[in-house]
Amino acid sequence: MAVTDAAIDKIKQMILSGELTPGDRLPKEADLAERLGLSRNSLREAVRALALINVLDVRQGDGTYVTSLEPRLLLDTLSFVLDLHRDDTVIQFFEVRRILEPAATAMACELMTDAEIEELRVVLESLPAEPTIEELVANDLQFHQRIAQGSGNNVLCSFIESLSGPTTRARIWRGLTQENALEKTIEQHTAIYEAISARQPEVARSWATVHIAGVEAWLRKALD
Repeated sequence: MAVTDAAIDKIKQMILSGELTPGDRLPKEADLAERLGLSRNSLREAVRALALINVLDVRQGDGTYVTSLEPRLLLDTLSFVLDLHRDDTVIQFFEVRRILEPAATAMACELMTDAEIEELRVVLESLPAEPTIEELVANDLQFHQRIAQGSGNNVLCSFIESLSGPTTRARIWRGLTQENALEKTIEQHTAIYEAISARQPEVARSWATVHIAGVEAWLRKALD
């Protein structure tokens, strides 16, 4: 593993130095191994590891390329790791959401275009009058995703989307067990939308905090 780690670090340094840039094809395996002073086996292991975290893209019959290295792509592996969480840690994910999402909501309030705000309204109003739990959760996810994207910060958006997996189950639990969960969700989503539409970032931030903290508070009681 130490040799493989060294190989990974050498490829990483090639990217950090600008010798390899997004979309570049890596030199042939034999040439790269010789150049880096590695065995071909160690190089292969390093390439496999970097492909798993979306740094490299191995194309059969074509070669190995550096990916776009965009935040969404690199943080996609974080979603995989977070999906392995234990149920007793889900509150910690909500604590992180309570920090990140209000900030993203305030940013979106100032940066979303009128057309994007209109699309947010369409999402809000697309929820059926008597939705199933699945429809409610899907609409909730889409609503928050639109706002995160509206923040204009791809890294922040990717972090928030990574937290969706671990907290989706909690949303389902709440929808199934808490009285007035639907009404509360619609009321708070509407308040967030109206604050964004009125370009009131601090009001939008406050409603987003209330919304997430409400689910977090319910979950703490449910797990007691």
